[in-house]
Amino acid sequence: MKLTVRMQKVILELICLLYILLFVYAAASKLLDFENFQVQLGQSPLLSAFAGWVSWGVPIVEIIIALMLVFPRFRLVGLYAAFSLMVMFTAYIYIILHYSSFVPCSCGGVLEKMSWDQHLIFNIVFILIGAQGILLLSQKNKTILYSLLICNALSIGIIVFLFNLSENITQYHNNFVRRFPHFSTVEKNKVDLKYNSYYFAGSGEGKIFLGNFTAPLQILIIDTALKTKNTHRIELDKKNLPFRSVTVRVVPPYFFITDGTVPCIFRGSITDWKAKYIMKGSEYFTKIEPIDSITMVIRAMNKKNGESVLGTINLRDTLKIHLEPKLLERQIDGFLDTDGYLLYNSKLQRIVYQYRYRNQFIVADRNLNIDFRGNTIDTISHPKLDIRYVSSRDEKKFGTAPLTVNNANAVYSNLLFVNSALPGKYEPTSTWKHASIIDVYNLNSNSYISSFYIYDVKGKKLNSLLIIDGFLYVLIDNQLIVYKLGKSITNNYVKIATKNR
Repeated sequence: MKLTVRMQKVILELICLLYILLFVYAAASKLLDFENFQVQLGQSPLLSAFAGWVSWGVPIVEIIIALMLVFPRFRLVGLYAAFSLMVMFTAYIYIILHYSSFVPCSCGGVLEKMSWDQHLIFNIVFILIGAQGILLLSQKNKTILYSLLICNALSIGIIVFLFNLSENITQYHNNFVRRFPHFSTVEKNKVDLKYNSYYFAGSGEGKIFLGNFTAPLQILIIDTALKTKNTHRIELDKKNLPFRSVTVRVVPPYFFITDGTVPCIFRGSITDWKAKYIMKGSEYFTKIEPIDSITMVIRAMNKKNGESVLGTINLRDTLKIHLEPKLLERQIDGFLDTDGYLLYNSKLQRIVYQYRYRNQFIVADRNLNIDFRGNTIDTISHPKLDIRYVSSRDEKKFGTAPLTVNNANAVYSNLLFVNSALPGKYEPTSTWKHASIIDVYNLNSNSYISSFYIYDVKGKKLNSLLIIDGFLYVLIDNQLIVYKLGKSITNNYVKIATKNR
């Protein structure tokens, strides 16, 4: 049945009116709730790297298209623009559903109440009526189908290009835009430890070992399900040492008692918790982590210049210390500016050192040969420190509070988990005040993966974390809480046995 000219005009007017209502309402909803719209774009796995200009560009383009559709003179161009924009929106949703690393919890704007699949269908309908409007307005133009195909191909191509470019920027050249996959963590269980002085001393054999700063020779053992717990008292065979900073490290079946201010190292078995003094003279150290039963990685002080330096101790002969002065890089004084966190990844057999006051971490093998220097996604590449020298005490101190970039961290498999101290772009300040953010990095590809929140407990933030398989354990005040990690994180684990590094 052939439509009359009058009917064609009515349908065309209706199509234009629908597009005008859609774009005006969509643009107005974005601009009236602009901060939320920008946050949603910032957390998009596809457009997070371009959230700044896209958040302004999309509503402006929608308003311009709506105005073009009002005036008959510009209506054809406006319909082509509307058709192309809807194709872009549809390609965006299709990529989100089928190719992105995670699906955000909502798409926001005018279709916020729709699911992603419903949103996809809605967009396809508008693409079809847009194409119909163009056909009605250009019915004598035989090349109109080719024009529609070209617009379709270009629109999809632009979105695919932006997706690939955004992924590269987000993972390797991030401008401090985080992305938050939905259901990254789910709280499974928690236990009240009664005191807030516990720290993670190690894990293994289905158990978590907790040291205690106020009772340094006490070890608390809790199973990974947080169902049972036992306390043991550690016995030392040499007690007349000037202990000042005793810490416990557990690598089953062994445990270590260390104090870098003495300096001393004790080693014992977790079967009886009796430790023997095995260090007979060594470097003073400020950080220490076991590599195996006889090897430790330490952060010591270079006697020549007073700067921090990483090294290893072989417990068979603690007089022989291997120091590698080139690993830690001085930017201000080489001591305070290189402060950070020392970890050992037993699965990768790699040493990881993360700076506290700058966006950098170091990955090296157990012989202190550097693999690479990685960067966290924040932008603080140079420490913001006010360092003063107190001559009367021969000490270096901070004149003002330093800007902390990275807090606690943990490693598991090929992933590094970092408790960041800085909010990123497009992140709601209300959430930041009531939660800690964990950023996840892939140590194999030296890339950023994603982030997730750990919410405060009674106004207290997490102070340390531990990863065991697909579970995250955190200490917040006097609470030990376990979370199940989502597949958006655990799917990034690799089988280390296949990696011959």
